[in-house]
Amino acid sequence: MNVSATDRVSLGALCELISEQRHPVDFPEAQYVGLEHVPSGRMRWASVGKASEMQSHKYGFQRNDVLYGKLRPYLDKAVLADSDGLCTTELLVLRAKHGVSPRFLACVVHAPDFIAHARAGVTGAQHPRTSWNHIANFELPSFDLDAQRKIAAILWRVHDLIVACESTTSTAQALQKVCMRELFGRGLRGEAQRESEIGAVPESWSVTTFSEIRECLEYGTSTHCTLEPRRFPVLRIPNVEPGRVNASELKYCDLSEEEAGKYLLSHGDLLFIRTNGVLDRLGSCAVYQGEPTRALFASYLIRARLKSGIDPRYIAYFYASERGTELVAGRATPAADGKYNLNTGTIDSLPLPLPPTLSEQQEIVDILGTIDRKIDLHLKKRAVLVELFKTLLHKLVTGEIAVDDLDLSALDRVAVIAEEVAV
Repeated sequence: MNVSATDRVSLGALCELISEQRHPVDFPEAQYVGLEHVPSGRMRWASVGKASEMQSHKYGFQRNDVLYGKLRPYLDKAVLADSDGLCTTELLVLRAKHGVSPRFLACVVHAPDFIAHARAGVTGAQHPRTSWNHIANFELPSFDLDAQRKIAAILWRVHDLIVACESTTSTAQALQKVCMRELFGRGLRGEAQRESEIGAVPESWSVTTFSEIRECLEYGTSTHCTLEPRRFPVLRIPNVEPGRVNASELKYCDLSEEEAGKYLLSHGDLLFIRTNGVLDRLGSCAVYQGEPTRALFASYLIRARLKSGIDPRYIAYFYASERGTELVAGRATPAADGKYNLNTGTIDSLPLPLPPTLSEQQEIVDILGTIDRKIDLHLKKRAVLVELFKTLLHKLVTGEIAVDDLDLSALDRVAVIAEEVAV
């Protein structure tokens, strides 16, 4: 269906604001939806609470109402209710009018142009909110009910593939946590366990300190860096993820070869984050595996070079585990700015459970690496689907492309790939 650019309608013509206040005492069995239950960029809620746990007046909503988050509209929070219930007054209850598809309405309030419009009407510095009076004036092309349903069907299909991909990713991440707990606590040989200073470990394993397995620990360079590509890429805190280097958002410096030599990374070096406001990120260590080439490391990182017979990937996986992060957090030093710090002495003192052979370390790495690759695959598929969703959302809701002009066979192929990955 082609839409004339002059044939437009306001959001206020598509829906009405419902402000029916209800007290949770009168509806103790009702579901409750707060902002915390509404994930950004998604059209279904992630979870719900209980009205009986609430005390003040809330808004009542019905199935197929759209619950739109007016607080910080850039967070893009809006869901289509699949049942009746109560919600926080920070959510506007929007009810589709006759001849309007609720599923289409839920898509409209996620459209990039709508988000930009909502942000332009915020008031309040500490808690910026938009208002019904403002968003009701948002204009979009006028679609008949059949076109609305077709647009919604396409967008919801891609949206639900994203949700399924995220669910599969979460399952794989939960599996990885369980595997880490078992592998670092029980090992691979089915042997008896013994109690140690860090809890149960296999009998044949030793519990040593980091100082025993490293050759050197060094702080990085504090030289000025720039986004403009220069002689040496410099890895910083954003580039350190548990177990791996993320080579996006690189900065660069122009040190001489002699000056850079001290900070030049070698394959297998570990990079620890030494200062952060988030304890579970503090101490995260990445294994540098040669990319980006000729990279240096910045002063908020500590480089560890390990002795032979130690697989750096095993070390990185352990300190990314629940037990490992607890050990790091327990030794972190609070700083005045609300951050936590590590130093070389603290890292040296970190306990480390160690299998007796390099081959057992590598077997553990192989198991966890297989799960990691599966997680990476899900994340890449999710990224493709999210980009597809955003593009379709913008082009369909603005009328830039007509739903009848879409090649749905391409969407079918994307769906098949995503569903295969989720298996």
